[in-house]
Amino acid sequence: MKYNPLLFFSLETLDTRLDNSTDLEKKLAIQAKANPSRWNTLEFKFYGVCFLIVVPLMFKAAMDASNETNPNYWIYKGILSDGWIFGRKVDNSDSQYRFFRDNFLLLGGMILLHQILRRISLFFKVRRTLFDLVYGVSFLFIAHGFNFIRIIFHVSVMYFFGTFVSYKNKKVALILLWVYGIGTLFLNDRYRQVRFGQILNALSFMDSFHGIIERWDVFFNFTLLKMLSFNLDFIKRNDDLLDSVKNSSNKAKTSNEEESIPLREASESQPVTPNGSPSIKYLNERQRLDYPLEISDYNYGNYLSYVTYTPLLIAGPIMTFNDYMYQTRFTLPSINWKRTFVYGLRLGFCILTMEFILHYIYVVAVSKAKAWYNDTPFQISMIGFFNLNIIWLKLLIPWRLFRFWALCDGIDPPENMIRCMDNNFSAMQFWRAWHRSYNKWVIRYIYVPLGGSKNRILGSLAVFSFVAIWHDIELRLLIWGWLVVLFLLPEIVLTQLFVPYRKEWWYRHVCALGGVANIWMMMLANLFGFCLGKDGILNLLHDMFHTVNGFGFFISACASLWIGCQVMYELRESEARRGVYVKC
Repeated sequence: MKYNPLLFFSLETLDTRLDNSTDLEKKLAIQAKANPSRWNTLEFKFYGVCFLIVVPLMFKAAMDASNETNPNYWIYKGILSDGWIFGRKVDNSDSQYRFFRDNFLLLGGMILLHQILRRISLFFKVRRTLFDLVYGVSFLFIAHGFNFIRIIFHVSVMYFFGTFVSYKNKKVALILLWVYGIGTLFLNDRYRQVRFGQILNALSFMDSFHGIIERWDVFFNFTLLKMLSFNLDFIKRNDDLLDSVKNSSNKAKTSNEEESIPLREASESQPVTPNGSPSIKYLNERQRLDYPLEISDYNYGNYLSYVTYTPLLIAGPIMTFNDYMYQTRFTLPSINWKRTFVYGLRLGFCILTMEFILHYIYVVAVSKAKAWYNDTPFQISMIGFFNLNIIWLKLLIPWRLFRFWALCDGIDPPENMIRCMDNNFSAMQFWRAWHRSYNKWVIRYIYVPLGGSKNRILGSLAVFSFVAIWHDIELRLLIWGWLVVLFLLPEIVLTQLFVPYRKEWWYRHVCALGGVANIWMMMLANLFGFCLGKDGILNLLHDMFHTVNGFGFFISACASLWIGCQVMYELRESEARRGVYVKC
């Protein structure tokens, strides 16, 4: 795809998986369903004027609620740090992002070192998976010290269940993989601080080196996903080969031919590139997920190379084993310096945006100190709103940095964040766009095996239960996961009821009303869980519905959100007119 400067923030520029330019039939079908542009209509010109007025007011309200001019500033002043933009303080109080921000230069150095060594390995023609294995295990030791043994232990146990046990009994292997896999989260949470010396006194020396990151269990959750991916991909591939052997055997018997060859011979005769066609290099993502690897490719060395692949080790994005192995052999057309450079520019833009917010809007510190006394409902809502944007950015930036690292290394993992947090009106679509690679993982390995859309409620309960446990071992997160499913039900039902009327002129307006309700629900739920807490939410709701100014703000906010939904719909229509359609 030729790069168009006007599409710097487009989905196609972000990830070629979202670009249908190579599939003309699909592109034309999407364009045929798109509505004519409304950008130049009087209606949308009015919306544009509203944006020019409301958005600056939102920034002003957040700054008034958190800057030096606010009477509550003295409460959280001590939480702030010295900044670098025009001598201002910076709100570096979020521990998760502070770790990334304070170690940004170190991460940059790691990327540079990795790429230098990678180029040297190419010069000496070192096999890709071998380099990834050696560098990955070495990095794991430097990062976690001798605690890397704990990770390798879990990795090895899962390999035994997925390969050796599955040969004997597939169902037992699947049960062991899921039970032990989820069990590791509980084991690590409870026993992560057990010292090697407590296990065996002779191992006490191993307790003296914990690496750069002592909390080895923090990033283990991503390792778990890769452990399950490898083993589940292996079991599926083994099943496919068994089925092919059975089919060959049946055909042979009916034609009075010799019995079928054993599984091992069948696997060895399976071509790596079907029919030897060079077009194998251009498989799309869905095809790569079921790429027909040799059964011998599912070996322990490739497994470790995949699990410890350094650019994606700490936080992803998440790739399946099949996709990783395919890309180690064939460089995708999406890997070129122009696309990678533009992606790096977008990453830089996001980092500078985050720095601007942290230097001028101290809402994280305000939330930690609960310093919103006498603030207006508008100001309190903006404290929460910008907090949510910071949460989105603090996850997006590391994910994009690690994806940028992988792109520089010739590997193209999925993009995790394809929508701005403020460009969402549907709870269902929000979860498809938030941590997209993880969403794809749970759909492939949990939702679809449980029946997919045929068992939507059961599948959703299983998915969000796993998501909650995977994030943290806390009852409130498990309850949160179940509530998310409950909150999705009205949208699912109403969507089905109104779909037949999608061609009516009033359809988008009714959808906008539903979008307003969805946004309020999502914002209040996330503000309660991650920003304002119980006290802040109760204060906001009390002021909104018990004061004249508060209720006026509520009505104004609903009107603004309704306009926002209309613009969001038109943005998606613009994508459809370019032949791009994503379900979010």
